[in-house]
Amino acid sequence: MKIQWRLRMAAAKREVWTGTELRRLLAEKAGLELSSASVSALFTKEPSQVKMTTLAALCTALECTPNDLIEVDTTPVERPIAPPRPVADLPRAASARGRSMPPL
Repeated sequence: MKIQWRLRMAAAKREVWTGTELRRLLAEKAGLELSSASVSALFTKEPSQVKMTTLAALCTALECTPNDLIEVDTTPVERPIAPPRPVADLPRAASARGRSMPPL
């Protein structure tokens, strides 16, 4: 599975070109105050996680959907066929006479 962060593309389609513009929109339209560094990181890097409230605020500010911001490739990953596991040796009889338990 491959995930691609597409905030920059979604913002550009709405003519939002800088982190400063995005930060202003987040504050005005969604009521979310983020630091300049946080907005810059969202704008320039692929985050490993995003809070749902932040995702909702981005969608509100840019008037888009989560699908515009996150592209998920759900193509199944092909795994190589593993060689069969060797079968463990079976235990041998306890004695040479074939008795497994003492007589009662």
